[in-house]
Amino acid sequence: MKLTNLSHIVSIGLLVLTTSCSSHRFTTASGLQPKAFLQKVEGQKTSLYKITNSKGIEACITNYGARVVSLMVPDKNGKLEDIVCGFSNIEDYISQSQNYGATVGRYIGRILNAQYTLEGKTYHLQANHSLGHTAHGGNPNFGARMWKATHVSPSSVTLHYLSPDGENGFPGNLHISVTYTLTEDNALDIRYEATTDKTTVLNLCNHSFFNISGNLNQSVENQTMWVDADYFSAYDRNKCVTGELWPVASTPLDFRIPHKLADHINDDYGQLNVVNGYDHAWTLNHPGNDTHVAAWIYDEKSGRKMEIYTTEPAIHIYTGNGLKGKVKGKNNIYYPFRGAVCFETCHFQDSPNNPQFPSTTLHPDETFTSHTVYKFVNVR
Repeated sequence: MKLTNLSHIVSIGLLVLTTSCSSHRFTTASGLQPKAFLQKVEGQKTSLYKITNSKGIEACITNYGARVVSLMVPDKNGKLEDIVCGFSNIEDYISQSQNYGATVGRYIGRILNAQYTLEGKTYHLQANHSLGHTAHGGNPNFGARMWKATHVSPSSVTLHYLSPDGENGFPGNLHISVTYTLTEDNALDIRYEATTDKTTVLNLCNHSFFNISGNLNQSVENQTMWVDADYFSAYDRNKCVTGELWPVASTPLDFRIPHKLADHINDDYGQLNVVNGYDHAWTLNHPGNDTHVAAWIYDEKSGRKMEIYTTEPAIHIYTGNGLKGKVKGKNNIYYPFRGAVCFETCHFQDSPNNPQFPSTTLHPDETFTSHTVYKFVNVR
C-alpha cells in the first residue's frame, strides 16, 4: 500500500461500490441504518461502510474517527450477533466523548506533563487531562477527526487522515492510513501505515469495546482470558506509568494460565485499586511477531473465542471499569459496568519520556507500519 495518490479510485467497480455506500442504500446484518450516518463534520461527509467475508461475518466502519461501529460474528450455533459497543447514529458518536471503535492517536495513552524532548528539542503538547498530561493525543484525537475513504472493496476499506504539523502540539505533517479487512479465516485484520515530514512520535491503536458473548447488556467478568506476558507496566497512585515493568507472577495480572476475569479483578491489590479493575499494558513475550497469539478471550455460553495477534510490543487491556450503565448505545442498551473489554495493541504510555521502553519515534525517511488481527473461532 502506497501513500501517494490516496484520493484516486482507479476501478469502475470500486467507484460503483463507493457510490452505493455513500448513497446509503444497502442493508446491514446488525440493523444499522446507513442514513443515520449521513452528516457533515469539518465540511466533510460522514459515511458508513459495510465489509463482509464469504462466511457471513460483517463489519460496519465509519469514516468519522475511522471507527468500527459493528462487528457481526457467529456463535457456536451459527447465530450472528454484534460483539462491539457503539452507537446507531453519527450524532451520538459526535456528542459522546467516547472512543468506541475509534482509531486513537497521535498517541494513545498518556504523555506525562504534556511534553517530551526529542533530538534536543522540547515539544509542548495540548494538556487535556486534569493533572496536566496529554491523554490519547489531545482533544480531539484521531477518533474525532474526519478520515477519507481511499479504497473500498466488498471485504476491505482503507481510510486516510492528514494530521497537520502542530496538531495538538505534535510536529510533522503525518499521513496515516488504516485498512480494515474481513479475512476468509474469520478475522478482522487492521493495518496501519504512516509517514511524516518531521521527526515525531506515534502510537496508534484501535479502541473497540468487545463483548464476545453477543449480549451487550451483561458484564464480561465471566469470560476467560489468557495473555502471553510475563510483565506489565506499573502505575503510581495517579494512574501515571512509573517506567517500571513488574512481573505478573503472584499478582492478579497473571493470565499465563487462563482464568476468568472475575477470579481476581476485585482483589485488594494496589495496581487494581488505582483503576478499579484491569486497565494495564502487558509486555508481550513475542513482540513484533504477528503469527503468535498474544492473548485470547473466551465466552463459554456463546462458544466464541477471540484471538489477538499483533506486531506491537504491548497490549493494553481495559475491562470497562468506567462504564456505569448511563451511556445508551445500539439497540437502546445502556452499557453496564464492565460490560466490555478492550484489547489495545500499542506501545507503552509515556514512551517518549522513558527511553527504556521501545521507541515510538518516526523519522521522515521511514514508514510506520503496524498490524493487528482479531480472529474468531468457535469452541463447541
